[in-house]
Parts: sequence; C-alpha cells; structure tokens
Amino acid sequence: MNPEALYEKLRAVQEPRGFFFNSDKAFVLDLMEGLLVNRERYGYMACPCRLASGNRELDRDIFCPCEYREPDVAEFGACYCGLYVSEDWNVGRIPHETVPERRDPEKLLAALMAGDDES
Repeated sequence: MNPEALYEKLRAVQEPRGFFFNSDKAFVLDLMEGLLVNRERYGYMACPCRLASGNRELDRDIFCPCEYREPDVAEFGACYCGLYVSEDWNVGRIPHETVPERRDPEKLLAALMAGDDES
C-alpha cells in the first residue's frame, strides 16, 4: 500500500465518524508514509509523531488512530500530530493551538528505554 491509498482508505472510514484529515494534504501524506514505515518496522501503525517502543502491548495506546485522538479533537480541534482534525479546525473557525501530549510519562520513558536497548 502507498500513502495515497492509505489516505483514501482511512478517509472513507473516519470522515463519517466526524474525524477529518488536516487540509494540508502534503503534510498528511508524510504522516501516512510514517504510518506505513511503522507498520513495516513494528507490525502495527503506531502514531508517527510519537516514540514507539516496538512492544505491541506498551504501544497499544498509540495505534493510529490513537486513544488520545478523540479527546484531543474534542478539546483542541486537532489530534496531537495534527493528522485528524475537526471540520471547524480545517476551515479556520477555531484557533490552531498546540495540542499537549496526553500519553502517560511512564509509557514515554519505556519507549525511550526500548530505544536505548537497540543501540
């Protein structure tokens, strides 16, 4: 699968649920490429904007769409990486704010430690 095909596949599933892709399609296609790289690397599509550990159970919360997407979009109009946004965000009806990281610091630390193990 290529980034454009993944884009179309996910768009068809997510838009009816009220989650839209960022209107910057080049940005979105870069993120689609990152998802595909992570699928090849780990066997699952971990969020390309977060550090994955390679441990499926530990990373389950960041399988795209991650478990933080819904609260991020509800509160800020966009998810952490800006892949999924609300319609209001895309058309500029709400401000584009930086979305804070909601992931448990313990999971971030575990992912960092897993990366150290690879060196």
